[in-house]
Amino acid sequence: MSDQDQLKALRVRIDSLDEKILELISERARCAEEVARVKMASLKPGESPVFYRPEREAWVLRHIMEINKGPLGNEEVARLFREIMSSCLALEHPLKVAYLGPEGTFTQAAALKHFGHAVISLPMAAIDEVFREVAAGAVNFGVVPVENSTEGAVNHTLDSFLEHDLVICGEVELRIHHHLLVGENTRTDKISRIYSHAQSLAQCRKWLDAHYPSVERVALSSNADAARRVKSEWNSAAIAGDMAAQLYGLTKLAEKIEDRPDNSTRFLIIGNQEVPPIGDDKTSIIVSMNNKPGALHALLMPFHENGIDLTRIETRPSRSGKWTYVFFIDFVGHRHDPLVKSVLERLSQEVVALKVLGSYPKAVL
Repeated sequence: MSDQDQLKALRVRIDSLDEKILELISERARCAEEVARVKMASLKPGESPVFYRPEREAWVLRHIMEINKGPLGNEEVARLFREIMSSCLALEHPLKVAYLGPEGTFTQAAALKHFGHAVISLPMAAIDEVFREVAAGAVNFGVVPVENSTEGAVNHTLDSFLEHDLVICGEVELRIHHHLLVGENTRTDKISRIYSHAQSLAQCRKWLDAHYPSVERVALSSNADAARRVKSEWNSAAIAGDMAAQLYGLTKLAEKIEDRPDNSTRFLIIGNQEVPPIGDDKTSIIVSMNNKPGALHALLMPFHENGIDLTRIETRPSRSGKWTYVFFIDFVGHRHDPLVKSVLERLSQEVVALKVLGSYPKAVL
């Protein structure tokens, strides 16, 4: 058989497989519609249906990656199935998700990575606005940044948890690649200022010191706002990601300029529903302690004695008094695990206040 005949046979086989894939996706979508009908039929008077189940979505993606035999990698397979699930869920009930805007931010990219592109994503001007929209029921979920591997905690998010009673339903980890972007009218030899978010400028500090040491660095509310400004200016550049570059039609003058190649940001999914365990969970709490010697030691000992892995601990000023603090703690396990439940009960007897922000599946990717 000639090469052309082999190619023709392979293309016929691919066409046949595509038809089968389409048939299976359509069958899955019909099942999703039936799930919605069953949920609606089983509601009691006054109850609201719960269409999106974070633990179910996380389990499906983990299961798919476990049985994946290639040649596509786990990340690509998970991305494909996320989009299928997103589109099927939209048939049941389109989700509204608020994120720290404007369009083109890394937070929007995190929202789409977690929920897929079939959601209705709504940009908010500030982190606290995202919290307020979720608390008011105007959206189903919110997505906010909480920490960066280079620059640490996002304090606005931590402070918002002190003011709002919302539940953490999930987390997203996003690799952050920064690019130096210019517009079609930019005179690249005359760049006199570089716009970006303060965190992004900090994450690219060494690169900027080496390549643009005398250029003014202007911090804005978001990378997307930086990209928008550059589009209409001839003497400026922006530091932003792929999404902003595509949205505003900018060109990459330099790619991946972040100081650390493993630069990542963790985002939290906030909502109003508690999430059951899946066996690979994390829990976040806020603890307020009396300001006395050994307070932090007493706080951490129950975790150490029970072999519970702490993944993060942050301190923020308390709103209740001068020179008093609260601790934000993340650890492995679910609040309903017997061991975790025992530790939380012990802590509640020793601290001034304990608030469980939520237990949720670990980030899939």
